[in-house]
Amino acid sequence: MNQGKYIFAQLTDFLPRRVFDRIVDKYEGNKRVRSFTCWNQMLCMVFGQLTARDSMRDLMLSLEAHQSKYYHLGFGSTVSRRNLGTANEKRNCKIFEEFAYVLIVEARRSCNRNDFEIEVDGNVYALDSTTIDLCLSVFWWAEFRKHKGGIKIHTLFDIKTSIPGFIHITTARVHDVNIMDLIPY
Repeated sequence: MNQGKYIFAQLTDFLPRRVFDRIVDKYEGNKRVRSFTCWNQMLCMVFGQLTARDSMRDLMLSLEAHQSKYYHLGFGSTVSRRNLGTANEKRNCKIFEEFAYVLIVEARRSCNRNDFEIEVDGNVYALDSTTIDLCLSVFWWAEFRKHKGGIKIHTLFDIKTSIPGFIHITTARVHDVNIMDLIPY
């Protein structure tokens, strides 16, 4: 019989809850929410990411398999497909974006390595992008070529810490040179 915390609960204990709560208050994420809070939503999304779920249906199937352990995993008692879908649709995504940037700063601080081959004052970054093909009949707004759709994810990668410092999603037509103007220095 398990006497301690589940591994998922141990992992999520490292997340700065007070910082997350401040961000939620800033964007009024829990306004008019009775039970399924932003924290519960984030834990569900983290669970889906860590267990490599492909869709919300797949995520809900794996969560429902652990329904008796919801409280001990930290999800709360009201995880349902409707609650999660409504939360993903209605809540401000800036809450999770800002929290991700807080986590990136924290990871950068803790993962700074001194084994970089070139002695350079300041940080060294690499800018890269990847194109994700999309079906034009579904994603009509992502027109790339005449019969092809897609988006492009531009990533600024910190070489010293091996952590992305900036991520921007655009249509596939946008060139990397144009993203250089958007990067905060």
